Amino acid sequence: MDGTANGMSIGRVAELTGMSVHALRFFEREGLFLREIPRSAGGRRVYAQTDVDWLALCDRLRASGMPIATIRKFADLVRSGPGNEPDRLALLRAHERDVEARMADLQACLDVVHAKVVTYEQHVRNGTAVGVWAP
Repeated sequence: MDGTANGMSIGRVAELTGMSVHALRFFEREGLFLREIPRSAGGRRVYAQTDVDWLALCDRLRASGMPIATIRKFADLVRSGPGNEPDRLALLRAHERDVEARMADLQACLDVVHAKVVTYEQHVRNGTAVGVWAP
């Protein structure tokens, strides 16, 4: 089953998002969707494109380190409708700062690794690598 007359099956959404069926069910149990996912007459979940779009955003938020509880809070704010945009913005700004801090830490790590790569490249090129940092 690729879809339904009015939407997409869970399998199709899994294909489109790269998420497992198990992950999609987890998102639903955790209240991370913006709406209750309707069911067909046969009891199968029926997703809309807006659900897929929301999942793509949630997936990026999760991949960037946002905790599930914070994604749920963001979803709750969006679900509750207009009037809380400053709260949503504050949540996203806080996460943005967290991501930037992690990126700065990773950049510092990369700088150290890169310096070692340059050093070893020079030693290998010059034939002086034997004994570099040997115990």
